[in-house]
Amino acid sequence: MKSIIKTFLVIGFLSVLPLLSIGQTTDPGGPGGAPGGTPVGGGAPIEGGLFILLSLGAAYGGKKVFDLNKKELDD
Repeated sequence: MKSIIKTFLVIGFLSVLPLLSIGQTTDPGGPGGAPGGTPVGGGAPIEGGLFILLSLGAAYGGKKVFDLNKKELDD
């Protein structure tokens, strides 16, 4: 019974959580305060960072597969 109550409390908290982020203020924009200014970060490209992130993820997954195969061969 206690686990059911805990489950409902967690689900209730997670369903209310997005409503708490609505109260954030909007970006005033550029120096004059006009909306539609440059995006946060100055429009920096993400291609290089995305490539690094994907390659590190592939290397990590490859190591996990290698370790799993090595463990199965030892058993």
